[in-house]
Amino acid sequence: MRVAVIGAAGRMGSAVCEAVVVDEHLDLVAAVDPLCSGEKDPTDTVVVSESLQHLDPADVDVAVDFTVAEAARLNIHWCANNGVHAVVGTSGLVDGDIASFRSAFTSSNCLVAPNFAIGAVLLMRFAEMAAPFFPTAEVIELHHDNKVDAPSGTAMRTLERMAEASSEWGIDPTEHETIAGSRGGTGPGGISVHSIRLRGLVAHQEVLFGTDGETLTLRHDSLDRASFMAGITLACRVISEHPGVTVGLDTYLGI
Repeated sequence: MRVAVIGAAGRMGSAVCEAVVVDEHLDLVAAVDPLCSGEKDPTDTVVVSESLQHLDPADVDVAVDFTVAEAARLNIHWCANNGVHAVVGTSGLVDGDIASFRSAFTSSNCLVAPNFAIGAVLLMRFAEMAAPFFPTAEVIELHHDNKVDAPSGTAMRTLERMAEASSEWGIDPTEHETIAGSRGGTGPGGISVHSIRLRGLVAHQEVLFGTDGETLTLRHDSLDRASFMAGITLACRVISEHPGVTVGLDTYLGI
């Protein structure tokens, strides 16, 4: 598969370029980033373009987008309009965006995944499985101090799957907060979610379950951006086999 990486100057984009180059089934044919257009990509393979408009879509099979939501919306629709598959890891996209993508992708496919780490995908599945057995739960997501959105897409997808798996959740007993917001935000199902932003972190999540006499804690840690690469390259290799728009990598993994 011929791959274009959008957001090539960022940390994730740079890592994706490197992962594509070493994958024997993928070819890095283009990189896009207005911050370093005209320069070579981090692998010294291709010259970085300023925008997708400078690419010939006939030369690209799949585009990988790790930018920001405002830019990603335009990039994803460019893919749909030009018959290019889209693998999207950008945070901040909402249900309305997904609906518009479903209408747009008629000749190519799109994957929007809140997390490409295999362990994180498994954590979401395990949380969904545990939900019917515990009446109380809270989600804590922890990320580096440059992440601009909260809660994370992974946390939101986890909450959605937990709420879909069980409608029986205990009521928060808190009647007074000495500091407003100290109980976190309220997600689907009324489940509390807490977002931590701390220098030195990459991407981490805990799901805590509780019932009479016992607790269960699920935790996943991405210690390096390398943890996302296996999922991203897998998505690039098999996206042509998954028609339309898919949300979450779990479908591609068969779980």
